[in-house]
Amino acid sequence: MKNIIALTTAKTNIRSIIFDFLALTFIYLVPTFSHLLSFPLYLIEPMRLMLIIALVHTTKRNAYLIAFSLPLFSFLISGHPMVLKTALISLELLLNVWLFFKFSAIIKNKFAPILISIVLSKIFYYAVKFAFISFALLSTNLVSTPIYIQLITTIAFSSYLFLMLRKKGVGNSEN
Repeated sequence: MKNIIALTTAKTNIRSIIFDFLALTFIYLVPTFSHLLSFPLYLIEPMRLMLIIALVHTTKRNAYLIAFSLPLFSFLISGHPMVLKTALISLELLLNVWLFFKFSAIIKNKFAPILISIVLSKIFYYAVKFAFISFALLSTNLVSTPIYIQLITTIAFSSYLFLMLRKKGVGNSEN
C-alpha cells in the first residue's frame, strides 16, 4: 500500500514539474508567439490560462505556486510587468486560487466557483490598480484589455475548468 501511495505521489509531482516547466516556457515565449502570429496574446490572459490549466491538471499546491511564480518569472526574464504590477498580478492570481477553493467547498458545481473567483479577483485587481494610478504609483491605463475580451476569456476558462473537472468526476475539487 505504501508503494502505491509513493508511486501516486511521485507521478503527481512529476506531472506538476512538467506542467510548471511548460507553463514557464509558454510565458517566456508569449512575446515571440505574439510577434509570429501578429496577435497580442496578452489579450487572452496567458497567466490566468496557465493557472486554470494548473487547477485542472495538477495539485492545489501547484496552482498556488503557478499563481505566485508566473508573474515573477515574467518580470525576471523580461522586466515586464514592472515590479508593482508584478506583485499585483501575483496577488490577483493567488486570490483567484484561494477564492476558487473556498467557493468550491460550498458550491459543488465547479462552474460557479471558478467564475465567481475570477470576477472577484479581477475586481480586486482593478480596485488596487486604480489606487496605484490615483497615488501616481503606476502610470498606465486602468483597463488595457477590453472588458468584452475579459468576459469571453472568463467564460471560456470557467467552462474549461467545469467540463474537465466534470469529465474527471471531481465533485469537491481537492485536486
